[in-house]
Amino acid sequence: MAYNCVVLIKQVPDTKRITGQAMNEDGTVNRSALPAIFNPEDLNALELALQIKEKYGGSITVITMGLPAASAVLRDSLFRGADDSILITDKRCAASDTLATSYILSCAVKRIEYDIVLCGRQAIDGDTAQVGPQLAEKLGVPQITYVEELTELNGKMITARRNIGAGWQQVQTSLPVLLTVTGDANEPRVAAAKKTMKYKNAHTPIEIEKEVKGDNPDADDATTKALVERKCSILKEKNLLIKQWDLDFLEADLTWCGRSGSPTKVHRIQSVVLAAKESKNVEPNDKGISGMIHELIEDKIIS
Repeated sequence: MAYNCVVLIKQVPDTKRITGQAMNEDGTVNRSALPAIFNPEDLNALELALQIKEKYGGSITVITMGLPAASAVLRDSLFRGADDSILITDKRCAASDTLATSYILSCAVKRIEYDIVLCGRQAIDGDTAQVGPQLAEKLGVPQITYVEELTELNGKMITARRNIGAGWQQVQTSLPVLLTVTGDANEPRVAAAKKTMKYKNAHTPIEIEKEVKGDNPDADDATTKALVERKCSILKEKNLLIKQWDLDFLEADLTWCGRSGSPTKVHRIQSVVLAAKESKNVEPNDKGISGMIHELIEDKIIS
């Protein structure tokens, strides 16, 4: 039996490179101040979907919600083996918290035929682990969170092992189902060279529009629109057009989207500065390193 998987992914700021400009005054993340990367545990979710496809057949659709630049993680997913990709981008999605985000994503997932929805356990820019469970609730499907191993998939039944901190549980439920996947579940594969060459020119309509305007700065709106439609048509024929959906296409209730649909409010922002109380210079030679190791052993820091 083949299974159709939907994988929710996110482009996130690289939190390993935090600077003083990482937060805006209203408590939202200043995404332009940090490099953008593929959310790590979403890669694990994608890898699990790829393993399911390889073993049982089926298809993988990848969805992300974000700015036009988030198309980069969709292309990365195609490079790794996804079959289809969708960008949800709309200015009215701005400032969405987990509740609004899960609502918007649910509107998108409901438009796709699926058996298994997979998400990373959490995104590194929020660390809430809320979007997956909230999405399952809005879809009305069972969920298995903190999945670290898919132990059995037989017909309409799935069994998975989930991490519970001090141990693990084995959970069985029926399809359709939503899984949130941990970083220990697998080792994500790298992009395949052939797929990278095939999909490197895959673009969203909004990327094509930006490219056309850059190449034809003096063109009027009608000419620009015609050129964009022509390029989109060519890419669609080659299966290189990344789908782009907005809130109107999703027929979303705007009161549940963006800031108006986000009850989460920032109470306080606190800057934490770590300062060394004392330091010691170690000579960069065998004697200095040996002395440092002996001190660490005496202090029982290492053994």
